[in-house]
Amino acid sequence: MPEARTQSRGFVEENCFTKFDSVNRSNRRVLVMDRQRMNSRKSLDEGLTSAFLSHDKGLALILQEVDEISKTLKLNSPDAQILKEALHRTVLCAIKQSAADREFRSLALIDDLTLLYNRRAFYALSTQQLRVMRRKGQGLLLFFADVDHLKNINDTYGHREGDLALARAANALERTFRSSDILARLGGDEFAVLALEASCQDQDMILRRLEGQLQKASAEEHRYKLSLSVGVARFDPKHSVSLLDLLARADQAMYEQKSTHAKMWMSRT
Repeated sequence: MPEARTQSRGFVEENCFTKFDSVNRSNRRVLVMDRQRMNSRKSLDEGLTSAFLSHDKGLALILQEVDEISKTLKLNSPDAQILKEALHRTVLCAIKQSAADREFRSLALIDDLTLLYNRRAFYALSTQQLRVMRRKGQGLLLFFADVDHLKNINDTYGHREGDLALARAANALERTFRSSDILARLGGDEFAVLALEASCQDQDMILRRLEGQLQKASAEEHRYKLSLSVGVARFDPKHSVSLLDLLARADQAMYEQKSTHAKMWMSRT
């Protein structure tokens, strides 16, 4: 993970949140609509214990100490088993509390529908990223995207299908951009991405990749075509500009493209 990404994440959350994000980014979107699927081979307690002990060395050490203390007691003593079970329940309670704390922290930063960052996280991470890139003298590209005709999808096929369209749009965006880029759903049908600029050709290449991903998403749903209107603004590290200024520029460029898309759509109907 690039240094800038690491510093940005550290600005918002600790390392455990980085682990939470990297695990969940590979299993999201449309599958998130069905939250009832669970692994029947493990109980909730076993799943929590296994997940947290795998990367929380502190809790693992405590549990190991509990086992060692239990071994020092008389093997045939009824009190030894009672104490051991009580200690294990105490550790499990701590694991559940830790899981709840991390979940609450993540909920404050993650959009529930798409599992991208939300507006709050995007502003915090992107503001920090601008500072880092200004010091390094490296450019950035801010993409502002809006799902075309989402109201028509909602009115025609229902709001659940509208949610699925947003989920598919998020999928297309994530498959287009790099893990070092900051992707977010700002709200409604609006998305934003702050991307590292590797060359002057990045913008056109990225837009072509995104169009390809949207075409793949549309092939999965034949009732309507999934499309995005996208505006782009470039961050020049030599000039002082705020995140709000960049968003305003990208927003204006997006609306100009959306107007073009609307005229094309009207001409086909």
